[in-house]
Amino acid sequence: MATRIDRRGVLKGIAGAALVLPALEAMGEVVTAVPPRRFCAVYTANGMALPRPELGIDEWRWFPAVDTDGQLKLGKSTEPLEPFRDQLSFFGGLYHENGPKADSHICSDMWLTGAPLQDPKPGSFNTVALDQVVAEHTKQHCRQPSLVLSIDSGVGFLSRTSTLSYDIEGRPIPAENRPRRVFERLFRADASTAAGQRDALGRQLSLVDAVLENAKAFSRRLGQTDRETMQQYLASLDEMETRLAASERWIDTPVKNQDRSFLNLDASPEGEPASYYQTMFDLVALAFDADITRSVSFMLSREDGMGISDTFPLKLGLPQTHHNLSHAGDREGLLAFAKYDFFLSEQLAHFFTRLTSYRDLEGTLLDNTLVLYGSGCSTTHWPKDLPTLVAGGRGMGLSHGHYARDGEQRMTNLYVSLLQALGIEAESFADSTGRLAGPVFG
Repeated sequence: MATRIDRRGVLKGIAGAALVLPALEAMGEVVTAVPPRRFCAVYTANGMALPRPELGIDEWRWFPAVDTDGQLKLGKSTEPLEPFRDQLSFFGGLYHENGPKADSHICSDMWLTGAPLQDPKPGSFNTVALDQVVAEHTKQHCRQPSLVLSIDSGVGFLSRTSTLSYDIEGRPIPAENRPRRVFERLFRADASTAAGQRDALGRQLSLVDAVLENAKAFSRRLGQTDRETMQQYLASLDEMETRLAASERWIDTPVKNQDRSFLNLDASPEGEPASYYQTMFDLVALAFDADITRSVSFMLSREDGMGISDTFPLKLGLPQTHHNLSHAGDREGLLAFAKYDFFLSEQLAHFFTRLTSYRDLEGTLLDNTLVLYGSGCSTTHWPKDLPTLVAGGRGMGLSHGHYARDGEQRMTNLYVSLLQALGIEAESFADSTGRLAGPVFG
């Protein structure tokens, strides 16, 4: 008689969390038939428009109002999200304890980590990001441990990076920004035979191993600045090696047959902003639907006016760049800033629409996906009262339609609640003091 395995058998993992065992046949059909639980973090730089009451444009404030019955009243800048009002909640008063202590322009670097960037440990700069903790607990089920996307590719600089994701050692994980390259990475298994892919992967893995060995030896002879640059390169190689190894395990399993004909793989950051963002979100939805990955981060823009997305408001007919709009203090300037928030809400609504169009084992993809959307500052680089929205997760027990605000709360407490909703038995994350109490998570 086959031995039954308890699903609660776990191994100790990173960030104070427990590493859940993969769903095996010996665990029974009840476990293996559970819908996948997914996570997607979406970040916009420079905060959101939060006009002062005396300017008379409260209806353009990003945070919602709540009526006497406790129902959300979305403002104009989040109007495109109205069809999903019962599938999302807003959070106010959130902050990172280390936020006010660090340079406000590097708030994106700590958004998913909560790390003390003002006083990093010797030899390091950051700590593991939330999406990578999720990836550690879901990678055994997927072709790709995680998908790291950004408006700008690579990792950028040591600070003001062009990625949200940091590995277990706190090293930045390079992001991809070209739809066609993302598509080839996710779905190229359809394009060639398994034998040919296996040979190519074997050569690539051997090359990466050889380069890693030589590069690490070389790095030990460099000065501090060059060593930091080399560490970023090594992180790129490590991430590539992880992906290649994952691909090798799945090479004989065909990718789910999907309609991908609607994709605009020629969309680019240099082109029309909405077309680019929507194509990238379409790729994420397809990756989730095919269960290629269960952990995604997408950086829509970079802090401090860096990167090509800073010009997107100009392409939309607004008077200033994104970073300059975030410094507006007058009525007209803040109204223009809020209209860019409206544009971003439209892109998010497109993503939610796509997620609801795919059916899961139970419910839709959105029901079984947690989407975290927000910024590392509120307005004009102030690293408190971080604009934060959580959507999806009804299949994980989340109750939506709330504006949760109970004084000041650590952002990392929200992260503990998100991890627990994903089925990861985490009691802490970074500098958290517990889980986030309130109506959303129960």
